[in-house]
Amino acid sequence: MSNAVVSNIAVVVVTHESAATITLCLKKLRRAIGLRRIIIVDNASSDATCDIIEKFLPDDPRISLVRNKENIGFAAACNQGASALSQPWLVFLNPDAYVEPDTLSRLRESAVEHAGAGLVGVDLVNEKGASDRAARRFDLSLISLLKNPAELDLIYMGRDPDKKVQVVDACSGALMMMPANVFHHVGGFDHGFRLHAEDLDLCRRVRLAGYEVLVDNSVRVVHVRGASGLTKPAWVEWQKHRSLWRYFQKYEAAQTPDWMEPFIWTGLWLHFIWALLRPRQKASSTEGGF
Repeated sequence: MSNAVVSNIAVVVVTHESAATITLCLKKLRRAIGLRRIIIVDNASSDATCDIIEKFLPDDPRISLVRNKENIGFAAACNQGASALSQPWLVFLNPDAYVEPDTLSRLRESAVEHAGAGLVGVDLVNEKGASDRAARRFDLSLISLLKNPAELDLIYMGRDPDKKVQVVDACSGALMMMPANVFHHVGGFDHGFRLHAEDLDLCRRVRLAGYEVLVDNSVRVVHVRGASGLTKPAWVEWQKHRSLWRYFQKYEAAQTPDWMEPFIWTGLWLHFIWALLRPRQKASSTEGGF
């Protein structure tokens, strides 16, 4: 049987206040070639997200909905969904990312063709077709960013026009495909990251386990970036900075002199305050710094 028609892909979608995008996300996802299961884990949405999802359930037995009574965080919810799946290919998809019918089957084909592939991402664009730089990244260094915030630009790897499949340090968590055995081998997502940096951390641990992280440059996906976090900017910034500190503790603290850590901690939370004030100073900006 052709690889393109085998239905052995399972998708985990974590929702939270995702009513604005989940309808289109599911309409497109249901058409995906090779799709066997969809588990949606809702993190205590107070809007119409779950009502919308429940309308899909009678017509598609592949879809299951888990409703958490509280927001347990993105990473924990991804692990919760993955724990209920038995398919050999796992996909983690944001509810504001829209796949085409062949998106997942093409990613699976790229992973099969590249020995050692542990995680595969896609070329992300926004609604206007502009590239999302977060689709291809180098490893993050909190120390470097605090010393010179302009170095944020240096973590973005850029698209290699000569390569269909590009090796990267990290890709975006908006859409990730992994062999299920690799996901479980590395222990899944780190629950300590409630929001932000969990994708960087997972990619890094996949590489430390001896696998490659890839981006299929030929597979393009529209991502309506940050749609579920627009109503709670202060909470999002808080979680982002907490995650940056956890990432530092995991990967940089051991090589950092003890006397320097209080300065790094202070710099990080001063940046948090600046990030909260920045939208008031520049209302048109959608970026909150690093």
